Amino acid sequence: MQKKLNALIVAKQKATLAIALSVVNNNDLKEQIKHKSIPKNFYKELIAKFKEHTLYKNIWIQIVDSDLNSIYKSWSESAYNNKISFRNDIRKAIKEKSPVISINSGVHSLSLRSIVPLIEEGRVIGALEVISHFNSIAKELEEFEVDSVVVLAKERNGYLKKPFTKIFIDNYYIANFNAPSQFMEFLHKEGIENYFNSSHMVQDGHLIVSYEIKDIEDRVIGHYIMFKNIDKISDKNLDFFMLKWFIISAFVVLALAIIIGNYVYNKNKKQKSYYKNIIDSSSNMVLVVDKNSILDVNKIFFKYFDKYKTLEEFKKENSSISDFFVEEEGYVQRETEGKNWLEAVIENPKNNQVKIIYDAKEYYFTVGVSFISKEDRHYSAIFSDITKEKLYQQELEHTNITDPLTKIKNRYYYNVQIKKESSNANRYFYPLSLVIFDIDHFKKINDSCGHDIGDAVLIEYTKLISSHLRDGDIFCRIGGEEFAFILPYVSKSDAYRIADKVRAKVEAHKKIFAVTMSFGVTEYIKGEDLEVTFKRADKALYEAKNAGRNKVVVR
Repeated sequence: MQKKLNALIVAKQKATLAIALSVVNNNDLKEQIKHKSIPKNFYKELIAKFKEHTLYKNIWIQIVDSDLNSIYKSWSESAYNNKISFRNDIRKAIKEKSPVISINSGVHSLSLRSIVPLIEEGRVIGALEVISHFNSIAKELEEFEVDSVVVLAKERNGYLKKPFTKIFIDNYYIANFNAPSQFMEFLHKEGIENYFNSSHMVQDGHLIVSYEIKDIEDRVIGHYIMFKNIDKISDKNLDFFMLKWFIISAFVVLALAIIIGNYVYNKNKKQKSYYKNIIDSSSNMVLVVDKNSILDVNKIFFKYFDKYKTLEEFKKENSSISDFFVEEEGYVQRETEGKNWLEAVIENPKNNQVKIIYDAKEYYFTVGVSFISKEDRHYSAIFSDITKEKLYQQELEHTNITDPLTKIKNRYYYNVQIKKESSNANRYFYPLSLVIFDIDHFKKINDSCGHDIGDAVLIEYTKLISSHLRDGDIFCRIGGEEFAFILPYVSKSDAYRIADKVRAKVEAHKKIFAVTMSFGVTEYIKGEDLEVTFKRADKALYEAKNAGRNKVVVR
């Protein structure tokens, strides 16, 4: 239970840090920090999407300047609340110019925090902090039939001005909304402090486990108390665990040792090894295999391969779990350079991610492989499900490179791809063209018709343009009404024809609002600075504007 909780805390800290890292990519944020002009509802829509689509039902964002003055809080309109006196984690992130993850207590609650410094030309201009609570961790533990009470250390109450949950037990603040009332009553009755220092005990039909919550300076600032009903513990070592706590008699311990010894004596060494692995890894999918077939599995195996009720049924139709491996780069393959996947994972344990498709469902795992018997070449393979984390990572990556309005790629993606394509063009000697273009008189549309119409125009015409590009063409929004094509394997003469075709399609479309576009076209010269290429295309766009707009100019 303690290991599972620790893993969930680390996973949430990393996920919260990923959110912070993606948020700081906003091109306007640095300017807003320097001018201390962040709109009060700046992240309202983003926070609402996390609440709707993830386990993050409560998430907050704070931005501080380089002097640690709070200039934006998503939960409050107040600003300039100096944090330097007690927020050592923010001070550390700014001083070391490096992201920091921490657990801290503040005005509202005990919470997990991820802080990312914003750096411009080597100088820290501020930091962005993403704050989340323990509620989602408690909710995930409920899936393992573990209930939680998250307690703030009493000496931290001095910071607690506006308690988020408003729940207290004997003057101890409870930090999770979903703390069950029956266990809060139990802690009040038995004395909550009695459960801070004991790592585990059995009482009132429950296994009770305590976990110390520490801050960035390794100080205990709270306690995570977990409850699990003894009747719902399925581990096969539970009988021994109960005897440890309730039967002191040395005779009984000796008798148990004799029983276990007889059991082991009647099993061969191979069975002893792999059954122990299966029992010890009961929450993951565990297989005992050789290079050609599966010898045994644990019950979790049938959670994923639910068409089958027994291993014999599975083996009638399939020889190995590797039959379901997806052959994609970055994932374990059935064979790699002539080596079986088992040998490949043993030799390179860091390359251990597996993608499996079964019955139209997609799963992601990390797999660990070890020998059970080198003589018989039998292995244990333990598959840990990371599907939720992987899908969440993919969603974050998509958000990071996608323009939220038009759904095409954004400026960040443009910067990454132009470097990649220019490098490939240098290496493989193929032409690469760049087209920069924008909507003529777009400001007049916004001023006369409003930004809603302006946004609708951007959405409509990016859809139109996307429908007329090749699969390999890269289409990005790099500014308000400014766009770019990156065109691999296209000379500037062919790029001119592509741009002119798009120009004509735009002019003829006349949906929502009739617009025209001006285009600047250039071809990348091998070895030149990409900024020079961009400025050449931008100059061509400027010339198209001066020539009357609705034109394509090549430089």
